[in-house]
Amino acid sequence: MEGSPIPVLTVPTAPYEDQRPAGGGGLRRPTGLFEGQRNYLPNFIQSVLSSIDLRDRQGCTMVVGSDGRYFSRTATEIVVQMAAANGIGRLIIGQNGILSTPAVSCIIRKIKAAGGIILTASHCPGGPGGEFGVKFNVANGGPAPDVVSDKIYQISKTIEEYAICPDLRIDLSRLGRQEFDLENKFKPFRVEIVDPVDIYLNLLRTIFDFNAIKSLLTGPSQLKIRVDAMHGVMGPYVRKVLCDELGAPANSAINCVPLEDFGGQHPDPNLTYATTLLEAMKGGEYGFGAAFDADGDRYMILGQNGFFVSPSDSLAIIAANLSCIPYFRQMGVRGFGRSMPTSMALDRVAKSMKIPVYETPAGWRFFSNLMDSGRCSLCGEESFGTGSDHLREKDGLWAVLVWLSIIAARKQSVEEIVRDHWAKFGRHYYCRFDYVGLEPKTTYYIMRDLEALVTGKSFVGQQFAVGSHVYSVAKTDSFEYVDPVDGTVTKKQGLRIIFSDASRLIFRLSSSSGVRATIRLYAESYEKDPSGHDQEPQAVLSPLIAIALKISQIHERTGRRGPTVIT
Repeated sequence: MEGSPIPVLTVPTAPYEDQRPAGGGGLRRPTGLFEGQRNYLPNFIQSVLSSIDLRDRQGCTMVVGSDGRYFSRTATEIVVQMAAANGIGRLIIGQNGILSTPAVSCIIRKIKAAGGIILTASHCPGGPGGEFGVKFNVANGGPAPDVVSDKIYQISKTIEEYAICPDLRIDLSRLGRQEFDLENKFKPFRVEIVDPVDIYLNLLRTIFDFNAIKSLLTGPSQLKIRVDAMHGVMGPYVRKVLCDELGAPANSAINCVPLEDFGGQHPDPNLTYATTLLEAMKGGEYGFGAAFDADGDRYMILGQNGFFVSPSDSLAIIAANLSCIPYFRQMGVRGFGRSMPTSMALDRVAKSMKIPVYETPAGWRFFSNLMDSGRCSLCGEESFGTGSDHLREKDGLWAVLVWLSIIAARKQSVEEIVRDHWAKFGRHYYCRFDYVGLEPKTTYYIMRDLEALVTGKSFVGQQFAVGSHVYSVAKTDSFEYVDPVDGTVTKKQGLRIIFSDASRLIFRLSSSSGVRATIRLYAESYEKDPSGHDQEPQAVLSPLIAIALKISQIHERTGRRGPTVIT
């Protein structure tokens, strides 16, 4: 600390009406809005900081990280300046502002911080024409619950000023402690720049048998792997954990330099966007492939020749093989959780293990409550996210290490493991159609009319004939969730149509960007007979999809000829 104390300023501002967090304390908008609208970012940061009770905020520690996307450095500087002015005592920040979402959760829990701010728009594109986001995680390391998100939104609607130290400058590249003397503050404000990987890596060492994984990747029967960080935050983690620590060759890891625009690509680990990895795996040289999204909480698994493991299957297979992981052998397994749209493959595993399954709305914050209460050990979503009670976030690299542990223990290929699972439990054919970038008013009326139709008394019992298939409606509802921990009721979380053969159709509205809306259509069908396990999912599900399109009229009402993305 040198020179005179840094002044703390109070800046007048006016509220924006569109700063309602989409869930989990996150605000995601076009980058241009954050960058160009006067005080748009400071308003939301002030609302987040003010949502923390004053007595808890004064002198507390918080964690700050980003996925490295465009505008992150500027936003990190603003967060630091405002945290100082609002009485935060210490910030832990990843070097160069980089921290994966799982690492933020890990550090919050490790040091018992008051919470964390993550600058990410998840799997959305970056760059000036992309998206930017701010996410608030609370003291348990997980996404903010709805009561906190609602509080942030109420503050944002009435905000009149924000506090900031505009002259405070930090060096994000220099590891170590930096201290600043502020006007009217008795204690200096401290910033600690930390290695983005180390604390998280130490946690992983306590969960897995690193020797077993290293033998798999380096031994005489070496498994050749290909891992794509998609130019997001995961590059440093992949290199340090998989290459340096576990011995995978350096050329196993691709696209490992975090870029502000993710190399112009969509950092979304699925078959639509992770095409570089998919093509490499189709060549047959590699036995295991994985990709991560921008902030490292989502993942995709591929086997040799591009064999795709669906997220729902991945979750179920992990559940069935938890005994391969030292952490679960020691801690035991208390329960499983899945989001309602996720396939019911997990439920069949749980039934065989006599373990309860909790079906929740989409959003990791619902799992956090279950894990905090000791009810849930493993959970996942169909949107390529899986995690356990080691954190309160989904965790892509953790999931990849689980898969490598299973391969090491079972001495089978990815495809053999999946096919053995299907043979034992049956196969759940599953797909999701995303209609992205729709007019919010249009989606509102589509969902309103669809709800009136499917929840009407006459809909149950109806039969739909498509080709040689006849589907009879057994049950319908608008999904609502009663939290078994605190009794909180969350309504209107998707429309479900369940047929007599246990096939499902689900319609769900998603509006995470806040500007345009997305309707997601999910179809699921179960096949017990192994002779029916080699079909293409879309071919199996086409009759169900035809029913969904007929009753929703989504193509006619949106002018679309088909979905934007199919997963």
